[in-house]
Amino acid sequence: MSTTRLDAETIAALEADRRDRHQRALEAARALLELHGVDADRLVDEVREFSVAAPSWALGTGGTRFGRFPGAGEPRTVEEKLDDVAALNGLTGANRTVSLHVPWDEHDDMPALREYAASLGLRFDAMNSNTFQDNPSTTGDGAISYKFGSLAAADDRVREAAVEHNLHVIELGRLLGSTALSIWIPDGANHPGQTSFRRQFDRAAESLRRIHDALPADWLMFTEHKPYEPAFYSTVVSDWGSSLLLAQAAGPQARCLVDFGHHLPNTNVEQVVSRLAMTGRLGGFHFNDTKYGDDDVTVGSIAPFRMFLVFLELLEVGDGAMPTLAYLIDQSNNLKDPIEDLAQATDAIQHTLALALCVDRASLAAAQEADDPALAAEVLHAAFRADVRPLVAEARRLNGAALDPVTAYRRSGYRAAVAGDRGSGHVATGL
Repeated sequence: MSTTRLDAETIAALEADRRDRHQRALEAARALLELHGVDADRLVDEVREFSVAAPSWALGTGGTRFGRFPGAGEPRTVEEKLDDVAALNGLTGANRTVSLHVPWDEHDDMPALREYAASLGLRFDAMNSNTFQDNPSTTGDGAISYKFGSLAAADDRVREAAVEHNLHVIELGRLLGSTALSIWIPDGANHPGQTSFRRQFDRAAESLRRIHDALPADWLMFTEHKPYEPAFYSTVVSDWGSSLLLAQAAGPQARCLVDFGHHLPNTNVEQVVSRLAMTGRLGGFHFNDTKYGDDDVTVGSIAPFRMFLVFLELLEVGDGAMPTLAYLIDQSNNLKDPIEDLAQATDAIQHTLALALCVDRASLAAAQEADDPALAAEVLHAAFRADVRPLVAEARRLNGAALDPVTAYRRSGYRAAVAGDRGSGHVATGL
């Protein structure tokens, strides 16, 4: 475990030369926004309050089908992943929870892990089960394989193993203080005629009902859709409608997750968010960005206006505030320092939330009811073009975090320090 800490005092010292400039920028931005009717204090408070979970699997270098190039100082243990999330949270003030992935984050002493996280100021978000690859906890003897499916497999023994794995993950999460299970079902087909669409879906629904019925009373279960990969002809949970059907079939504690990259090209993601919210089954959001498919690139790096529109829908759900959902950064990097990548993602989320809070919702509603698309566009772009960066930085400062997370991180020498402790060449993602 690393002794390197990025606490409020350390970060303040790292950024001492930026304080005066920040204060001048803040006063100017606040005056301009308030001139346009934006409640700057409320905006800062909302950004301060918001937190998004960090995924344990994003703390190491991601890979592709063609290779993986690990960086120095990647975490070797779950504790070291928590150290990195604590450093990230110190920089952003907005990553107060971590989401684990089992079996990648299997641990012998979950209560001790929970205590260690608490010592770092962290809690555990939704648990993630893995049935998209064979793993020692369920398929170690080679008699069971998820090659042809898991929770929707035709083989009764395989489905049983997949259900048991999810029940195991629930128990681990209970020990950690988590209150949610996230299930992505990779099952599908690569060839026409390979499987019955209907029977496969029915088997998935039955498996999810069994898992749902084993949930503690205060837990939620999330279903997650994705149109392709690893199957390329058909996927059981290919779209939000399939996810909704499965959640409804599973039971009242089931909800649907929306991932930015888990849609066919040009899908109206903000409308998907709206539809799921209308049914009462919107459970959470996975933030990333996409250019070609499920790229899992840095949040806000490709389509920032689309993310802005999604945040408008989320604020609509929460009547002007972010609703209580499971928010997670779900991205993978091959080239960046993982902590820098997650810090940039968190900053993009904070920034987009601030922009969405600038929208004059009453004027937008009036333009919509008056069938005035030009005026509606003016209202949206007046907010989207606002400079809220000083207010976002102020929200972080008030949380004891960094004005400029990436610069503060580089000044801290954190990566060099942990590289000295940990060495290099580790596989931190499980793939």
